Amino acid sequence: MVELKSTYPLYLNNKASQPNTDLEVTDKFTNEVAFRTALATPDIIEEAIAGAVRATEPMAKMASYERQAVLEHCVTRFRERFDELAYSLCVEAGKPINDAEGEVTRLIDTFKIAAEEATRNYGEVQPLDISARAKGYMGMWKRVPIGPCSFISPFNFPLNLAAHKIAPAIAMGCPFVMKPASKTPLGAIIMGEVLAETDLPEGAFSILPASRDGADLFTTDERLKLLSFTGSPGVGWDLKAKAGKKPVILELGGNAAVVVDKDADLDHALERIIFGAFYQSGQSCIGVQRIIIHEEIYDIFRDMLVAKTKTLVSGDPKERDTFIGPMISLGEAKRLKGWIDSAVDGGANLLCGGGCEGNMLEATLLENVDPSADANREEAFGPMALLTKFTDFNEAMEQVNDSKFGLQAGIFTRDIHKVLDAWDTLDVGGVVVNDVSSYRVDNMPYGGVKDSGLGREGIRFAMEDMSEIRNLVIRRESAG
Repeated sequence: MVELKSTYPLYLNNKASQPNTDLEVTDKFTNEVAFRTALATPDIIEEAIAGAVRATEPMAKMASYERQAVLEHCVTRFRERFDELAYSLCVEAGKPINDAEGEVTRLIDTFKIAAEEATRNYGEVQPLDISARAKGYMGMWKRVPIGPCSFISPFNFPLNLAAHKIAPAIAMGCPFVMKPASKTPLGAIIMGEVLAETDLPEGAFSILPASRDGADLFTTDERLKLLSFTGSPGVGWDLKAKAGKKPVILELGGNAAVVVDKDADLDHALERIIFGAFYQSGQSCIGVQRIIIHEEIYDIFRDMLVAKTKTLVSGDPKERDTFIGPMISLGEAKRLKGWIDSAVDGGANLLCGGGCEGNMLEATLLENVDPSADANREEAFGPMALLTKFTDFNEAMEQVNDSKFGLQAGIFTRDIHKVLDAWDTLDVGGVVVNDVSSYRVDNMPYGGVKDSGLGREGIRFAMEDMSEIRNLVIRRESAG
């Protein structure tokens, strides 16, 4: 039987510290306090940044096999603590146990990939003799660590989205300070506990639960050379405006669409779309929010979706048969419930769901939603999806692109020409064929365009962001 502690520390310059127990973290199903953690004060954040600066040179000088060994240790320990990590997600995030175990598996995958990439920090020899004046000159370049990094991670994937910042930083040789979401800090704290078992240089990492005001300290300090933020678009773009000269990587939100063409395998599409729309209560930035169905199959597929949605089990995320758990807070459930009610008041048909008790919102399907409604235009980030129809594939592409967001999209079709057209046409960071927008493998370049963000995650791509190119030019003695 897994049991959580009553209190947890923060990690300051590689070491556990318990200056207070000011942050209360609730069990998202019972809404009772599950444990308390330390909350970082401005003085602690300042000390962490100073420590990261001191660790810059020692981290950069670590051999690639040494960084790899740190990451491999994490993989081993995460496997050993698998049940504890999964249970912590059930409690602090309200994530159903099956989804929680899936996230722990992805955490392990992410650190495994980073361990491999730690030894692949390649450069290039470049010919420079493009004209007579460069005869006898040669060039080469390599990547060097950018320096101390600042990370802010969200509540919905407390383990893996933190891992997508921590693991490449270690692989690249960058010290970092991390602010996990205050609603779900435990995953990052446990990662700090595991990292503290390694021989990383002092100051290489700090894991600091902090208030929202503390995010400014993670953003504005010029000693921090990169900010990587995952969270809501409003907060992300605001932080970018405050970040000064440092590069900013933003992984933000979306209202992702899937297109179901008339030749699609409907049974497969049903299974995947139900998962994509409602897994972990729809609290995923690439979760399926808009389902665009060819008119010839619209009625039959709508009925299939409604029937399947009504079978989903809601309840305690610690129970194996639970598919719909609680939303992260009462406020978030109330917000989305308001959007659903407003859409219905505006003429939408409520196909199923729509009920809400506390932070338990029923899996909801709507059709005929006004295109200007919040339920369509904004990011739902909850268990709600909208159905629309199309007659022409180009029209479907236009519907997908009719959004201020552009993270990922799914296309169910057997026509390779439509696949390639979608890849060319859709203004998104990724197109997933015969699966949903929410599909992600942790080594692929993941990120969005428009209001969905800047830059790409996926270990190798994050390492590129966390490094700078340093060029070398050599004049051979035989140069004229």
